[in-house]
Amino acid sequence: MTVTRLKRKHRKNIARANNKVQEIKDLLRTPVLKNVDIEELKASFNKSEAAKAE
Repeated sequence: MTVTRLKRKHRKNIARANNKVQEIKDLLRTPVLKNVDIEELKASFNKSEAAKAE
């Protein structure tokens, strides 16, 4: 018997693996926000807007 390859399944498996790798890279690309004080951020934006208005 000769060796037969399931080409369509092979392409699908490679595409699936590439999609998983791309998904992981996308997740790593987004920065992780830790210990962010929202009120302090809001206050800093208000200060910069007031400085621009003057």
